[in-house]
Amino acid sequence: MVADTICVCDAWTVVCEPFFQWVSQDSFADARPPYERLRTQLVADVEPYELMKPRLLYASHQGLCYFAHLMGYRLVRDAAVHPLNAAFLRAYMDEEGSPTLKPVPGIDLDAYKSELIARFSNPSVRDTVPRLCNESCDRIPKWLVPVIVDQLAAGRSMALSAAIVANWVRYAEGTDELGQPIDVADRLKYPVMQNAAGFAADRNSFLQDCDRFGDLVDEPTFARAYDRALELLHTVGARATLVELLA
Repeated sequence: MVADTICVCDAWTVVCEPFFQWVSQDSFADARPPYERLRTQLVADVEPYELMKPRLLYASHQGLCYFAHLMGYRLVRDAAVHPLNAAFLRAYMDEEGSPTLKPVPGIDLDAYKSELIARFSNPSVRDTVPRLCNESCDRIPKWLVPVIVDQLAAGRSMALSAAIVANWVRYAEGTDELGQPIDVADRLKYPVMQNAAGFAADRNSFLQDCDRFGDLVDEPTFARAYDRALELLHTVGARATLVELLA
């Protein structure tokens, strides 16, 4: 294909997805290369773009992986084409992730969000669900908790974000819906699993970790949404929980 397309014989060809995005703050101390010739977006302030990526892309990874693992998926592409998963991701991005962003000049957010789901669904990429579940104790606090905090401060809904946290808890219990063991890969594996196992005695045992969740355990709006999602996951399972959340 490479030889036919660009007349180069390359035995080490690397095939990549078509998506490309490179944003750079145009505040160099001296002369710079002509980055704009390479499709680079040069901007006055890079912070809005830095918020967009973790709160839409990375948080959506978390929104997908726990539901997907409990539902039996092991490849991201297979999970992302399931209509319930795709609808949940888009609802999270539209209703909770996007409202916390600053204006992002030059970016069509609707197109960006659609492209994210298409990228997750790419049949040529063998990204795995367990990889996205790894090291959640670092990922959730950085990418999702700020969304929850901003939504609460603005008086907006964070029910879908709360459900993602509840899903992490259900996953961290260490057994899927078929009774198969889950290999929880996390640097804080044992305290995370211990906190998840405390659900029976204390519904908010997982949220007591102030290093991960701050004072969210004391936010009644969040706690109610979290409790409802966790209860659904235990009683009706991941698929039916998605249906309820999207209703």
